Amino acid sequence: MRNIKRYIEDIAFSNIFSRQMRFIAGPRQSGKTTIAKNKLKQSNTGLLYYNWDKKQIRDRYRSETDFLSKDLLNIPSKNPWVCFDEIHKMPKWKNILKDYFDTHEKKVKFIVTGSARLDMFRKSGDSLAGRYFLFKLNPLILSELLGKKVNNILPETNAHNYIEKAIAGKNCCQKEMEKILKFSGFPEPLLKDNTIFFKKWQDSYLERIVKEDLRDLSSIRQLEKVMDLLFILPSKVGSPLSINSIREDLELNFNTVKNYINYLIITYILFEIPPYQKRLNRLVKKEKKIYFYDLTSINGEAERFENFIALELKTRVDLWNDILEDKYNIYFLRTRDGKETDFLITKNKIPFILFEAKLSSTKIEKHHYLHSKHLGNIPFVQLVKNYDSLAVEKGKFFVVPASRFFS
Repeated sequence: MRNIKRYIEDIAFSNIFSRQMRFIAGPRQSGKTTIAKNKLKQSNTGLLYYNWDKKQIRDRYRSETDFLSKDLLNIPSKNPWVCFDEIHKMPKWKNILKDYFDTHEKKVKFIVTGSARLDMFRKSGDSLAGRYFLFKLNPLILSELLGKKVNNILPETNAHNYIEKAIAGKNCCQKEMEKILKFSGFPEPLLKDNTIFFKKWQDSYLERIVKEDLRDLSSIRQLEKVMDLLFILPSKVGSPLSINSIREDLELNFNTVKNYINYLIITYILFEIPPYQKRLNRLVKKEKKIYFYDLTSINGEAERFENFIALELKTRVDLWNDILEDKYNIYFLRTRDGKETDFLITKNKIPFILFEAKLSSTKIEKHHYLHSKHLGNIPFVQLVKNYDSLAVEKGKFFVVPASRFFS
């Protein structure tokens, strides 16, 4: 199975970020450990990888609190990289990490990898403030699978130039896109490219997260109810999520269902996209949309394709925010009469570009023109799954094969 270099490697390990620890968080099996081990291998410090999920490492810490000092004696490299993997599963892990960092910050560079707790603890009091930068690793996107450089996906000064860069001189990479739609963007099943292996992987993926990560993270006792919720949610992808309707299906109260969904977001099973609430007076200011990191959880072809587009755009926005000075956000647009544009990206809170996902239709619906006009005449791109041509209307309304735009 080939090893694909991830965009986050060029970003997180850049010399721009000096003494701070590099926190890399994201879904299970998205490649966090592989990235960390590759970095240590490149700097000949593979022995400085510590998986705190293993009893051996936890016991060593209890008997020898600063075991890192001893191990560094055998490393000739100056300022070597060290990885603490899954340390967030240790009690009082922030204090442990703070002690290691304060002791060794001038001698080593830390990589800290993990999932839920590694991301969520920032929302409360942070004893590690000023000591780390957080980077998010999502499943593979199409241009990563194709081996393109990170500059390939960066936005230009204006949205029109970005679109032109995304479509100029490119071919449709339909086969590779279909592969992601079939196997997901998680590296192991995607690169294995084997239906039998994928079925086994898929059968256990969500259940492991719920029964291990969610159990450890929360006080939820009815984990089977969470599995029932996960059975329902794929049919809700692409529409604003009504917790009330789900509550009735599960026979649970509103706050319980909301709490379950929040934990599914924290454990990187789901991600949310909120509605845009400015400029258009008739916008619906209610429910968010939810999407899956594992898009193969969704059976409907149109819904799975929209989830694919959502994940491609979210990953790009995450990367842009890590590497660029500007701040980007992603929303959806929906008016009170039900007219919707699937995605809106803003730049420094100003509408930047609109996107719509379609399976085959090349006709741009009238309300997209209106949304573009009301948001400052911004460009609109209709991304089509089953389409191999390119169309442009009025210089700023594009119909593009998704496999070309994201390649």
